[in-house]
Amino acid sequence: MTSPPERPTSAGLALAALGVVYGDIGTSPLYALRECFHFSHGLSVTLPTITGLLSLIIWALLLVVTVKYLLFVMRADNQGEGGILALMALGQRHREESAFPLRIGPVIAIGLLGASLVYGDGIITPAISVLSAVEGIEVETTAYRPYTLPIAIVILLALFAIQSRGAGRLGEWFGPIMLFWFLTLAALGIKSAVQTPEVFVAVSPYHAVQFLLEHPAQGFAVLGSVFLVLTGAEALYADMGHFGKAPIRLGWYSVVLPSLVLQYLGQGALLVRQPEAITNPFYFLAPGWLLLPLVILATMATIIASQAMLSGAFSLTHQAIQLGYLPRMDIRYTSASQIGQIYVPAMNLFMLIGTVGLVVLFGTSSNLAAAYGIAVAGTMVTTTLLIFIVARRQWKWGWPAVVLITSLFLVMDLSFFSANVLKIPNGGWVPLALGAGLFLLMTTWNGGRRLIAKHLWSKMPQLTAYLKEVLAQPLSRVPSTAVYLTQFPDLTPPSFVQNVRHNRVLHEELVFLTTTTARVPTVTGSHHVHVEPLAKGVRRVVVQYGFMETPNITRLLTACRTQGLDLDFHNATFFLSRVNSLATPKPGMALWRERLFIFLSRNSQRASSFFHIPAEQVVEIGVVVEI
Repeated sequence: MTSPPERPTSAGLALAALGVVYGDIGTSPLYALRECFHFSHGLSVTLPTITGLLSLIIWALLLVVTVKYLLFVMRADNQGEGGILALMALGQRHREESAFPLRIGPVIAIGLLGASLVYGDGIITPAISVLSAVEGIEVETTAYRPYTLPIAIVILLALFAIQSRGAGRLGEWFGPIMLFWFLTLAALGIKSAVQTPEVFVAVSPYHAVQFLLEHPAQGFAVLGSVFLVLTGAEALYADMGHFGKAPIRLGWYSVVLPSLVLQYLGQGALLVRQPEAITNPFYFLAPGWLLLPLVILATMATIIASQAMLSGAFSLTHQAIQLGYLPRMDIRYTSASQIGQIYVPAMNLFMLIGTVGLVVLFGTSSNLAAAYGIAVAGTMVTTTLLIFIVARRQWKWGWPAVVLITSLFLVMDLSFFSANVLKIPNGGWVPLALGAGLFLLMTTWNGGRRLIAKHLWSKMPQLTAYLKEVLAQPLSRVPSTAVYLTQFPDLTPPSFVQNVRHNRVLHEELVFLTTTTARVPTVTGSHHVHVEPLAKGVRRVVVQYGFMETPNITRLLTACRTQGLDLDFHNATFFLSRVNSLATPKPGMALWRERLFIFLSRNSQRASSFFHIPAEQVVEIGVVVEI
């Protein structure tokens, strides 16, 4: 008798989380403190300034990551899943399920805005991370400077090229490599800090407050650079479903937080001794013989951080498609055992163009840092607003507690966001423009789907009444099965109306199939499939799945056998209604947005491919809808 496979321990999951969750925040020491002393801030490299900035960094990590995300935000799990869209769906759980796409109300608008900003962050993270790592070769001699940009671009091209193969095998190495990275950060930091113990006073918040009081204008501006130590904090919540709360918290308290604090203290101590090291304090911490190995290790760490961002973007795209906020795209599974490992070619190409374009446009990590942070800060604001809604609607917290806690978080978030607004003229407009474009795209897609749904609802007859009328006619019956896909279980699908009208024939077995997406990650048990007989040989089937799942019609219909529907779907014919939209000046959306929706519709993946229906079993019948 074989024993069941052992479940991963918290320590094992915490190690795996190091390679996925903490890659972005773990590579911030490459550039964060350096950017705090950017010439635009006008700060001198002196002990009071250094301790003030270190205190701001340490307490930003404690208050934002430890208190806000680990202790508070991670309470908002949607069946164990996290992330901005899962949080948005959780805030909508009180609403009844509807066949119509949800109207873009305040909650959904906040969620989609946050998701759009995540994409902007996802494009700039690989660019600044890889570029800052490769720039380490310039520390030894400036002769290598002409090669920095080409090397970074080659690494990024290779990173995006391997996405189609999946990150499963590489993922086995991510955790150990990142553990070694964090131990290296701690070792380099403590070695430097003990030489200048004066920097340890920075653990007191007094020095952060004193710095802001003595340098109010400069202090506000430098908050945009201090915020760079927090980029990647959203990943703690977004990847909660993959690892669980306990392993993520264990990894932070035992490895990540101590390593980051020691590393920043070490960099500060180095600057006290050698102010000229401000050009690249991270690499100047290392002795000469360690420089090249450190560049290689840093490059590996930034590749891992970039990989985690790409995987997160693919997962976010999948969720947005299932929830109806993005057009259908080709989604490929790169692992036979882990459903979360997916590859979205269209999104990979979009992010490749954006990332390499940023590297070429900005040229150095310091220039990129001027654009980095505002998208992350905006996402943090939207997370706090959604947490406010969830705390009221789902947790049933009283107004005083909700207002007090979320107000404290908003003060922090808006302070960092306001400071990052100063970056807009220097490149911060790039992630904002990307986010705005994606927000427009998602709201347009949702609005167009609503217009089509309203048109069909007003034009198509009720299914039960139409069936009664059709079955009373002397129509020929074909000895086979026809499955009609329909958006509304109570309405007659256009493909069925057209088939009866023009072909004057019915199949012996008729199945009217509706697939719906619940506002939960997965749907199991009796709620998954519902079969209802409508007449002899006629059944209505409603299949519900979560926003983390991908529908496979043939597999789901096979599952209907448990509900008494035992048909040979391998030889069935699937009828789909292909809607061809026409833009009109009618009330609805602006004409240009209607044309954008039509463009997206024509370039979206065909429903038969998306639902994994064999092409030889599909019949598509067109219907024209004026929107």
